[in-house]
Amino acid sequence: MTSPSRQASQGIPLGRVLIAALVVAGVALIYSQGWHRQLDLSALQASRDQLLAWRQASPLATGAAFLLLYVLVAGLSLPGATVLTLAGGAVFGLLWGTVLVSLGSTLGATAACLLARTLFRDLVRRRFGSRLKPIEEGFRRDGAAYLLSLRLVPVFPFFVVNLLMGLTPMPLLPFALVSQLGMLPATIVYVNAGTQLGQLTSLKGILSPALLASFALLGLLPWIVRLLQQRWRLWQLYRPWSRPRSFDRNLIVIGAGAAGLVTAYIAATVRARVTLIEAQRMGGDCLNTGCVPSKALISSARLAARLRRADHYGLTPQDPPVDLRRVLRRVRAKVAAIAPHDSVERYTALGVDVRLGHARLVSPWAVAITCADGSEQVLTGRSIVLATGAAPVIPPIPGIDTVRALTSETLWDALADHPLPRPSLVVLGGGPIGCELAQALAQLGLPVTLLQRNDRLLPREDPEVGALVQAVLERDGVQVHTGCRVERLEPGAGGGVQVHFDLGFGPARVEADELLCAVGRRARLEGYGLDTLGIPSGRTIDTSAHLQTLYPNILAAGDAAGPWQFTHTAAHQAWYAAVNGLFDPVRFAVDGRVIPRTTFTDPEVARVGLSESEADEQDVAYEVTHFDVAELDRAIVESAETGFVKVLTVPGKDTILGVTIVAEQAGELLAEFVLAMKWKLGLGKVMGAIHAYPTLAEANKYAAGNWKKAHAPQRTLALLERFHTWRRGG
Repeated sequence: MTSPSRQASQGIPLGRVLIAALVVAGVALIYSQGWHRQLDLSALQASRDQLLAWRQASPLATGAAFLLLYVLVAGLSLPGATVLTLAGGAVFGLLWGTVLVSLGSTLGATAACLLARTLFRDLVRRRFGSRLKPIEEGFRRDGAAYLLSLRLVPVFPFFVVNLLMGLTPMPLLPFALVSQLGMLPATIVYVNAGTQLGQLTSLKGILSPALLASFALLGLLPWIVRLLQQRWRLWQLYRPWSRPRSFDRNLIVIGAGAAGLVTAYIAATVRARVTLIEAQRMGGDCLNTGCVPSKALISSARLAARLRRADHYGLTPQDPPVDLRRVLRRVRAKVAAIAPHDSVERYTALGVDVRLGHARLVSPWAVAITCADGSEQVLTGRSIVLATGAAPVIPPIPGIDTVRALTSETLWDALADHPLPRPSLVVLGGGPIGCELAQALAQLGLPVTLLQRNDRLLPREDPEVGALVQAVLERDGVQVHTGCRVERLEPGAGGGVQVHFDLGFGPARVEADELLCAVGRRARLEGYGLDTLGIPSGRTIDTSAHLQTLYPNILAAGDAAGPWQFTHTAAHQAWYAAVNGLFDPVRFAVDGRVIPRTTFTDPEVARVGLSESEADEQDVAYEVTHFDVAELDRAIVESAETGFVKVLTVPGKDTILGVTIVAEQAGELLAEFVLAMKWKLGLGKVMGAIHAYPTLAEANKYAAGNWKKAHAPQRTLALLERFHTWRRGG
């Protein structure tokens, strides 16, 4: 099923239609009356004497009329601005001609920019909103320099520059001022040529190759000034520090989580000398307390849930006797099985110098390593990568210090050592971590209550996704409360915790053996010397698009840099950190256009690109195509009918803007759409690929088929129907 979006169904505003109609009517009038023929060199030369006579008779009126005509021609982007510039010199002389032309061209350019912004900018943003973001950010940062360079080089047609600038967020006043300054040199050249109008035989001779080369060099001036400013800023930044004459390492990596491991691996692969420093356990949070143990727990929990719903498979349902300690021993065994992939021994064999200890920046090129025995060593590196990871946030709730607040890091040991076989839990937070752990522990038979401050679970997803996830959590026994505010915490009567909260219609209380905080994660920034160097940070380290911090040779990657907090994005950023750190000044900006994400609830929630909510917020036009998983043969035989595939596309086209999948193995199904978006393959290509039957992956093909049905060429089909009727002799 395909439906138009709110933005796509909106019509063009009446005011915009009227403006466009007036512009078209004005241009049509000019051409129908032949007035445009007066804006060529021969017509100007023929009427020069008459123009001079008008000026002598009424200089102010002639100047005002000339200025108005120039603004009209430039504002409507009509051909003839060059001839008018020559006319300014021929009629008013070099000084006043330059003044009038400069003012007229600036006002006309501003009018053209405003016209383009009014008529086209919203349309372009709706169609190419996500692609325009980097361009808009660049113009916010360097717009004046870009514009000045374009204006100084007359090779670029000024009317094209005016129209393009209308699509950018550059304010009109800076646009006008920079335009006037940038167009002035060429204006003087053309006005001066106009003073010799009788000797001109062609417009081509005005700009000689030497003069064009001079303008090109002049166009580089803003960038040369900017480069000098950058060099001056860097000199001032690094001046307090003593730069080593030589370095111990090409690259020093702080943190052996996903980002740090991949960065070190890439550096060693290209034969750089690299040191990897880890203060705790190799593999970081993902291996030890995050992705690996949680997914091992989820796999056991799903099996227990399937046994309870065995009647869906023609078997006798049963409540399996769950030994939580045994399940957690399996979790630890799976972590231990994967640990060699991230071990000191493996990375040493790859050529990485691995150091166990706490790292601290002592200069832009030096890192102090404090070992477990208290000894300290200082290493220097030409570049340094901060891959310090992130830690769970403990919310500042009154009474939080009076109870034991577990996190996704401390949960495992606490449950493994818990005196109760099935302790009850209160989970604070309805994001991915909270939903995953709440459902898994409930499926293992633990009493679980989830409290979510937002009005729905998974608030970064579309509302129907949160509603579906809440339904399946409640199906598995989780008590879910959304839209609630936790007011205070108190120790429970039996040593657990009492949580007092407000649901909006009155106070409520829940008591449990343990409290799990899953309200978010914050980058680990303390104790690494960032304050010593004055490196700005907030929830994450402030970085450029190239992952560079305040000091270009110090980079950050992974959770420490953000904005994503996924293992796969940490590894993605690691490539950029390694290459930009090792091969500076060659630098690459991180490509964050196609980032997949999966929440491992049962069923899973997977998304890439825009959701409907995000498209609405960004004012991006879209169409929505749905496919219900309950219609899929493989889902039916697997008793996995819950979920859907939702695809957002450009209106009228099969270009994919975003995909949300809620289904069993949704994370696996999403990979096809990630590939399609990465390489700009539309739904037509997805539908055209052969999918094995019966598989869950056919859901992707059927979703693409639904889009195709909604965009079938009805006129062509009607003609085909008549053709087949004729073939039958009807």
